[in-house]
Amino acid sequence: MPAAVVQTLPKPQPQEEPPPDRSADPNKPIISDSDFNAALPALTDTDTAAAPATQPRQPLAPVTTPDDPELGAALSPLDGYDVQAVQNTGPAPAVPPQIDYHISVDGLAEIGQYERFRALSALHAAKGKAANIAMIRARANEDQALALRLMKSAGYFDGTVSATIATPAQDSQPVEVTITAVPGKPYKLGLIAVDAQPTLPADLIRANLPLRPGDIIVADQVLAAEANVSLVLPEQGYPFAKVEGRDIALDAKTFVGDYTLKVDTGNRSKFGGFTTDGKLAFNAKHVAVLKRFETGDLYDSRKVDDLRQALISTGLFRTVSVEPVRTGKIDADGNETVDLAVHQQAGPSRTLSAEGGYSTGEGLTISGTWTSRNLFPPEGALIVSSALGTQEQSLGVTFRRSNDGERDRTLSFGASGAHTVYKSYEAFTSGFTGSVARVSTPIWQKVWTWSYGAELLNSRERATVPGTTLSQFETYYLANIPLSLGYDRSDDLLNPSKGYRLSAQGGPQFSLSGAGASSLRAVFDASYYYPLNSRTVIAARARIGSLLGGSVATIAPSRRLYAGGGGSVRGFAYQALGPLDATGRPTGGTSLFEASVEARYRLGDLGIVPFIDMGQVYASDLPNLSNLRVGVGVGARLYTNFGPIRLDVATPLIRQANDPLIALYVGIGQAF
Repeated sequence: MPAAVVQTLPKPQPQEEPPPDRSADPNKPIISDSDFNAALPALTDTDTAAAPATQPRQPLAPVTTPDDPELGAALSPLDGYDVQAVQNTGPAPAVPPQIDYHISVDGLAEIGQYERFRALSALHAAKGKAANIAMIRARANEDQALALRLMKSAGYFDGTVSATIATPAQDSQPVEVTITAVPGKPYKLGLIAVDAQPTLPADLIRANLPLRPGDIIVADQVLAAEANVSLVLPEQGYPFAKVEGRDIALDAKTFVGDYTLKVDTGNRSKFGGFTTDGKLAFNAKHVAVLKRFETGDLYDSRKVDDLRQALISTGLFRTVSVEPVRTGKIDADGNETVDLAVHQQAGPSRTLSAEGGYSTGEGLTISGTWTSRNLFPPEGALIVSSALGTQEQSLGVTFRRSNDGERDRTLSFGASGAHTVYKSYEAFTSGFTGSVARVSTPIWQKVWTWSYGAELLNSRERATVPGTTLSQFETYYLANIPLSLGYDRSDDLLNPSKGYRLSAQGGPQFSLSGAGASSLRAVFDASYYYPLNSRTVIAARARIGSLLGGSVATIAPSRRLYAGGGGSVRGFAYQALGPLDATGRPTGGTSLFEASVEARYRLGDLGIVPFIDMGQVYASDLPNLSNLRVGVGVGARLYTNFGPIRLDVATPLIRQANDPLIALYVGIGQAF
């Protein structure tokens, strides 16, 4: 019988059911809760039997603690204990020794970049000291990248840099660090083009881009040229011009780079009106008084800067700024009207100041001033001033309006009373004054300046006349019309170095009643400045003056001409030159002459000025230049951003009775 063959059939595998179709209801769960619970295995009896029977819980015994009253007591304050810092009495941790290294740089000096590299180098900044070799390597890597940047900034775009570190054979020798730069051949400018809107004139941008084909592509020069374009365009009518970038296409075969500058010029613009906001010191109408351009003029950023400086110089603002604002108004020529927006934050307008000083001519003086600079807007100031000194006591009230209808034109009215005592006269004076003046300022030095006004004075004075000892009080009632005219072609208001100045001042003086005579006062000044070199300036001046229509005996002492002192002939006392009375006191005169020569040598912020002054006062109508008195001396100058501070020491060349041995003068600005 054949043997039976048993064939084992494969166990049938369960067929996977297709996933349920959830397209109809995507929120339907994949398996329901009832199906899930049904699939859980049921607990068997064996499982149940294996579980121990639940025993009833026995209550825990209560926890008892000993009754310790210290546990409930308050903690003692920390300062009740002797708290001391833990002191480490063991040896201090060892400080690893530093490694010395020496730096060598090759290849940068030949292209003029070594000094810049040295100033920025991480290796040089550490002065040859490092904690370990890894630190030296990190610094060398930084300097390697720095040298590569510097070469590219100088036009060497194909340059390579390597850094090597050589450890010494002996520990006492420094590590040698070598930075080696191989600049290669420099790239030069080829085609230079401008990508911008049309301008007027057509070559405005290219003419102010100081780059030439054939120049090495030096980053500093390229940036400076682009900055010049950014500066010039707003000065030539394009207030919103922007330099947007550059393209430089380098050719590695010819070592030439074609340069293209991209500029968004914006619209060519003209000046329009003004707007203002913020905490106002004055309105837009008065802002327009300070401008130095007319509506419709081509926009010029330099004139906007000048307006900003004029606003700051009023002293009425905490902060102030001026910026152009588009209006969208385009004229037939394509020019846009641009308004200027002035953003104001008015500052404190009241000031209280005091000062004191001593001079050989005027004695000890303490003065004070209270000013409300904008009490009567715009720029209407009320000023109360007083002085108390050994030779002068005064009190005055002044109304002054600055920029009165015109920039730098000043209108003022005042009332004052004073008592002055000098060697030449004593006077009790009260009066009223008014004037209109156009003056120079540090931000706008004018060629022509002028002033005119009127004075009404009541003065009780006493003095003597030459050759007499008569000294008694006389009362003078005077009306004066002071006038001045100046012409200035010098290069600086406080520190001129070249050019010249001419001025005339004076006017009629009328005696209304009482003692005194009417006269015509005229004083002429001229000064000249010649630079010998960049450090030395020769300065010279002359003054001539006359009182016509009266004599020393008939003109009020305070209205006579005097000379001597810091602003006149140095080396002599204040108002000391001229005719003397029988007691040796100066009486003043009716004419004068003065002249000075200085050599102003400057070295940095310091200067030395040797000088010679001469002059005299006469009792005649015109000076006859006889008996000139001469003073010689030397001065020191400290030059600051607001002008030189002056210190002069002088002595008479030939001393006479009552002449000082040495006279000292201090002031701001040059002597003339």
